[in-house]
Amino acid sequence: MDTRIKTVLARQILDSRGNPTIEVECSLQCGVTARAAVPSGASTGSHEAVELRDGDKQHFSGKGVLKAVANVNGPIAAEVSGMNAIHQSAIDEAMIRLDGTPNKAKFGANAILAVSLAVARAAAMASDLPLFHYLGGANATRLPVPMMNILNGGIHANWQGADFQEYMIVPYGANDVRQAVEWGAEVYHALKSVLKAEGHRVGVGDEGGFAPEVGSNEEPLEYIMRAITDVGLNPGKDVGVALDPASTEFFKDGKYLLRTENRELTSEEMVKYHAVLADRYPYVVLEDGLAEDDWNGWKILNEHLGATIELVGDDIFVTNVERIARGIRENIANGVLIKLNQIGTLSETMAAVRMARLAEWGAMVSHRSGETVDSFIADMTVALDTGHLKTGAPARGERVEKYNQLMRIEEQLGGTATFAGKKAFSRPVRPF
Repeated sequence: MDTRIKTVLARQILDSRGNPTIEVECSLQCGVTARAAVPSGASTGSHEAVELRDGDKQHFSGKGVLKAVANVNGPIAAEVSGMNAIHQSAIDEAMIRLDGTPNKAKFGANAILAVSLAVARAAAMASDLPLFHYLGGANATRLPVPMMNILNGGIHANWQGADFQEYMIVPYGANDVRQAVEWGAEVYHALKSVLKAEGHRVGVGDEGGFAPEVGSNEEPLEYIMRAITDVGLNPGKDVGVALDPASTEFFKDGKYLLRTENRELTSEEMVKYHAVLADRYPYVVLEDGLAEDDWNGWKILNEHLGATIELVGDDIFVTNVERIARGIRENIANGVLIKLNQIGTLSETMAAVRMARLAEWGAMVSHRSGETVDSFIADMTVALDTGHLKTGAPARGERVEKYNQLMRIEEQLGGTATFAGKKAFSRPVRPF
């Protein structure tokens, strides 16, 4: 079968926040055509690859991506046409070389990534393999624990609620993905009832989680514990919690400004605050507990909590092997968040996961707040055996599509499927 690239065609579409993003179709000489779309973040690290936007205020308030579209349909298409789609690394390297900048600023990481993912999906289809098997081989059989963001704060709630951005439930005690998704949905609906009973509004944030106006950053955890027990599950046995404060967003002039609690904390004080919450609640993951450039603070955080919970770096590492390597050398964490559009190609993303795994770190694949219905990351998580995937609440089509895809993969694998469960994390789940 002729798997050479015949054409790549980009277009502008809308993401889950109603903002433009880019979608690419890749057609091969054998007649196969595959499509991929890229997401966009709201709380983005300053070290991420460049997401190219038009800046034309007359259209989409300057957020259009027609420049990125033109870059795909022009120079990128000319470069990759005729290349063999199964040679993923060569195609990604060709686009990186053609761009010529250290952060993909010329063509845009959004343009390059859309092509990278469409090529991979086309190659999988031409090989007559499910995407997860194409990327991960025959041994790609372990399904991840879904990390469900059921309560939103910070920028995802327009700063009307908690300072911390994501409060996640982790149904690691389930027998399989299907049961984990069921438990997550049940807790989600129970949380809605708890919030309504407490007089809170139950509108949702960018990622489908509820966004109540709370009086502290601990209050959401109390509500979540109630919701878990209300459906007959046990916190710490059946369902744990994970937190992503997105601390960079409220780090100003060397202090962490907790608006909700009217407090300013130093790095050391913020670490102590996290330690208190981790002791009171069944934490398994703390993501971005400190800001993206607070390297010394991260060292303190790891000294205090790194032995007992998975400490995941997002903004500080941005799926970049050079930054991850520094983190490993300086021993500041034990996990890394994996976001395709932070780095801009599938090959570089897979290299980041390999580096984390070789260091015995966790690697947690993640969506973005501005998503599409593309389920690529669900297949990729199974392929790379990362054990956990965060992709929002069990609500809103662009979020549940990833969970639905995991259930489809589990069904397809049949008896060979396993569930990561409590072994998903870089640190053992603590008794609670």
